[in-house]
Formats: sequence, structure tokens, C-alpha cells
Amino acid sequence: MSLSGIFPIDRWNFTTQSILNVLSEEDHLYLVSHQSDQLYHKGEVIFREGAVPSGIFIVGTGKVKKYKSDKSGKEQIIYVANEGELIGYHAVLSEERYPDSAAALETSLISFIPKEDFIETLHRSPYFTQRLLKALSHEFTVLANSISVFAQRTATERLAIALIVMREKFKDVNSKGDEPVLNISRTDLASMAGIAKENVIRLLKEFKDEGILETSGRKIWINDIKLLVKKSNYR
Repeated sequence: MSLSGIFPIDRWNFTTQSILNVLSEEDHLYLVSHQSDQLYHKGEVIFREGAVPSGIFIVGTGKVKKYKSDKSGKEQIIYVANEGELIGYHAVLSEERYPDSAAALETSLISFIPKEDFIETLHRSPYFTQRLLKALSHEFTVLANSISVFAQRTATERLAIALIVMREKFKDVNSKGDEPVLNISRTDLASMAGIAKENVIRLLKEFKDEGILETSGRKIWINDIKLLVKKSNYR
């Protein structure tokens, strides 16, 4: 079921999948001329907060979590990147160190593009630059909304919003409208919602008892998206 008309998913989710589509064949070939690919297994780190960037990354297959860690090592997931999305470009554009870390949420094939090729492609294609700036602007709006969630929302509302966002992330364009399977650990879900893992387990059971979702191991199916949106208390 589509979220259109019942929940403004664009306020909570952003994507960079379409940015590369504006490149001409020549500019795209230049961008990937020195591209290298690497397979990352679940939990493997792609880059760490504070490291000096040497390029950008494109998610070929799988999903990648971007997160911040506190002094005790506790993670706060701030974004999940899907297939075709760019990550790590903020630090290259700002000429600063990585402001966050990235790790595979599941087995993922990641392409690395040297920063020199990325910057030159920006110079070569004004449309590419414009789309990137548009994506950055929208990303700021989404992050601002996320901050308001942690400041003003209850644990139930936070988890509901996290589940709605992840439902979008796990949608398969080839599924013919079938409800997506959310394959995510309770620890990662807690990191997304900004609540304790124990609260996630308790709330998932409550949602299950109310017929909102089903679970099997770490997998989650949303049975009633309208009830889940109601739990998010969106106004």
C-alpha cells in the first residue's frame, strides 16, 4: 500500500539514486573510469567518522547505514542508503573529515570513486552539480525533522516512524505491490529510533498484538500501515 495521502515520507526519507542519471554517457564514463568495487559483509565499516576522505562511494547492491557513535560506542543511525545511492560525498565537497561513519547493514557491493574524478565530473556537468545541491538541501530538511523526532516524540512514535521509513527502504520495485520484508536487527532498529533495544522488543510485541505487524526472527512484515501511521502520531 502506498503512503501517498496518509504519511509525508519525503519529510523523513531522502535518496540520491537519481543524481547520476543526469550525467551524459561521456561524463559517466569519466566518473567511473577509476572505479573499484569491494564486497562488504554485514557490520563491516566502509569509512569511519574523523577519517580523511579520498573519494565517494556508490552502493551497488545491499544497504548501508550511516551513523554517529558516542564515547561509549553507542550508535545512532542517521540514514540508510539503498542500491544506487551515493555516500561519503559531503566530506569531499566540504574538504573536511567524515562527519559520520558508514557500515554495511547487509552484504553489500560498494564502488569507490576517487575524489579527483568526482570533483572533475562536477566541473564538467552543471546538471550533476545542481542535482547534488538539490539532494543536499532536501537532506538538510530530513535531518531537521529527525532532530525534532528525538526532541519531541515518544518511544512509540519514534519506532513507528523508523518502521515506516525502513518499509520504504526495503521496498522492491519488482515485488508487484507485495508488502516488503524488513530484515533488520533489533539493535539497528533501536539505533534508528533512538531508544533502548529492550523498548524496541517490547513495542514490537505490542504492535504485533494489535495486528499492526508480524515478526519472524529479525524479519518484520507490516500488516496494517494505516495503524502504524496512527502510532506515529503524525499531524
